[in-house]
Amino acid sequence: MKLPEKLTRYLFFTGKGGVGKTSISCATAIGLADQGRKVLL
Repeated sequence: MKLPEKLTRYLFFTGKGGVGKTSISCATAIGLADQGRKVLL
């Protein structure tokens, strides 16, 4: 499998639990998918 030349990665992290990493990641993935982008979460 070949990856596209320009692959954008988004990384969400923080040192503490319960601060919304999953919520922000999911909302971002939905927004990108709505724009027609391919998303792997």
